[in-house]
Amino acid sequence: MKTITIEGQLRTEIGKKATRQLRSQELVPGVIYGGAQEVNFSAPAKAFKPLVYTSEFQLAEVKVDGKSYTCILKDLQFDKVKDNLIHIDLLELVENKKVIANLPLKFNGTPVGVKEGGKLITKMKSLKIKTLPKHLRENIEVDISELKLNENIRVEDVKADNIEIMNSPRIPIASIVLTRQLKQEEAAAEKAAPKGDEKKK
Repeated sequence: MKTITIEGQLRTEIGKKATRQLRSQELVPGVIYGGAQEVNFSAPAKAFKPLVYTSEFQLAEVKVDGKSYTCILKDLQFDKVKDNLIHIDLLELVENKKVIANLPLKFNGTPVGVKEGGKLITKMKSLKIKTLPKHLRENIEVDISELKLNENIRVEDVKADNIEIMNSPRIPIASIVLTRQLKQEEAAAEKAAPKGDEKKK
């Protein structure tokens, strides 16, 4: 799994004035929690870009005041006007302490229904999971090769070892739908099909 290294510095002053000063220097304030103690730090805004502006699930190795913290992204705050990052929350990973995270879904295979002219519709891009840090992974793989026309794959169909999936089990994550062309072809075939003998009046 990919890890982003972030060099930060300890924040000794907390408050709006100190925060404004950091942002004026293009630094983003952040907090690391979940471990032995909460760590308030700051780092250059550009250092967070590979972690924030991606759909991939990644770890962050944050180095602050001579110590290193392995974390996952938990929350972000953006400026309402400028839309730039103004605060970040990170959760420190502790070996035997389960964490909740969102893992991307990776769909494998070409569905039978697509080969028959249908269209794949993905309804979810990630799943909310709970697991130990050692079982975290880049994504959850889902085999969709057997998915037929008008069929769904639901959350309950996803199998992932050592991971508890927290989404509602009946929610569809992908389906194969009829395309307009296929619907037209089926309608034309029905119209052209020979009908049974009509009753004589």
